[in-house]
Amino acid sequence: MLPHMVNVLGILLVAAAISMIEVPYMWKKGLKKELWIFSILLLFGVGISCAKALNWLIPTPLDWVAAVYRPFSNFLTHIGLIK
Repeated sequence: MLPHMVNVLGILLVAAAISMIEVPYMWKKGLKKELWIFSILLLFGVGISCAKALNWLIPTPLDWVAAVYRPFSNFLTHIGLIK
């Protein structure tokens, strides 16, 4: 468990370093919308990276597409249009 926590700590330190470089520049330039988008994307990236570091199962976009179309496919199979 300790190596996973070291990985997560490394990810958080890199994210903090990136924020310390980018946020003051965006703040000085008045790029409020860009700062919000940057923060959201960085948080999303850190979350996914930490989940991967902890060996959590992360679904791919194809899994979501399959989940959406599965009921339709089951229906077509049920009525005999596909096998």
